[in-house]
Amino acid sequence: MHSPEQSSLPASGQAEVPFASTFGVTAPVPAGPSARPLKLVIQIPCLNEETTLPQTLADLPRAIPGIATIETLVIDDGSADRTSDVARALGVTRVVRFTARRGLAQAFARGLWEALDMGADIVVNTDADNQYRGDDVARLVAPILAGQADMVIGDRQVDQVAAFSPLKKALQKLGSWVVGKLANVHVPDTTSGFRAYARNAALRLKVVSDFTYTVETVIQATHKNIVIASVPVRTNPVTRPSRLFHSTVHYIQRSIATMLRMYVVYRPLRFFLSLSAVFLVASAALFLRFLAIYLSAGRGVQTGHVQSLIVAGVLAMVGVLLMALGVISDLIATNRRVLEEILVSARTLRLEESTRRKQP
Repeated sequence: MHSPEQSSLPASGQAEVPFASTFGVTAPVPAGPSARPLKLVIQIPCLNEETTLPQTLADLPRAIPGIATIETLVIDDGSADRTSDVARALGVTRVVRFTARRGLAQAFARGLWEALDMGADIVVNTDADNQYRGDDVARLVAPILAGQADMVIGDRQVDQVAAFSPLKKALQKLGSWVVGKLANVHVPDTTSGFRAYARNAALRLKVVSDFTYTVETVIQATHKNIVIASVPVRTNPVTRPSRLFHSTVHYIQRSIATMLRMYVVYRPLRFFLSLSAVFLVASAALFLRFLAIYLSAGRGVQTGHVQSLIVAGVLAMVGVLLMALGVISDLIATNRRVLEEILVSARTLRLEESTRRKQP
């Protein structure tokens, strides 16, 4: 089932590790004819987190009302330290290790697939640096358990995060507002990595970025009719600087590029028609200017201003080309949506086959 990266399950001989027995325990399930045992998998992408991972795991909940089983998953993004060994020693249900670093986005995407393969009904993603309070996992999954959302994002309430500078708080708010406009959804904290996904939502998301998944999955979710909710969560004191970006400027550049890319992918016709309209309007303005000067000068008078006419023609050609590109891109987007449905069906069949092979 697993690809060449190293993936392991804890050996039965590890049962004596005290922490190991706290995961995979069975908790009461709500009574009722439609109730069934639900499994929650908490995935943790890691990069050189041998020192912070123990506390992160220790803070995770052992039982949540409505959840029958809680299991853990660590995705080691090619760490140079003993992150994978520490995870196994602490009883993590499944550990997947990349042989080379692939980036947070790809570690997250692999985690979703592994969690689904583990039989997850709900997948929670959290950071390995213990940024988020583990006991807030129950808050995240509550809207999914209630049938009110398919994807839940933890709102750190950035104004209350003491570790954030005023500039960072302002940029966080601006970024969330821009993403909200692009995705037509209100998400107060779009860059929060503390999230919960229903199984159906996790199946339909496909991360293509190699930088970060946070912005991409929000835009993608709204275009796939995945219902998003936000709940307030708490944060712990900062344990280390962010490894995702080298500076605020670098993060802004990459985030803007991701937002534009996702908007073009999911709204190509609107994007290219908007650009086309700018060029066509400019072309029309120059042409009308030339026409007004020509008519006001009278018959047979040389008015010049031929440059305006030439530029107007060039702008008009660019506008028409952009319009054609928008139509072509929209047709490609339609084809992509069909392929995504095929991909979801293929994933579902693979997971069903995997489940059958695991049954005695």
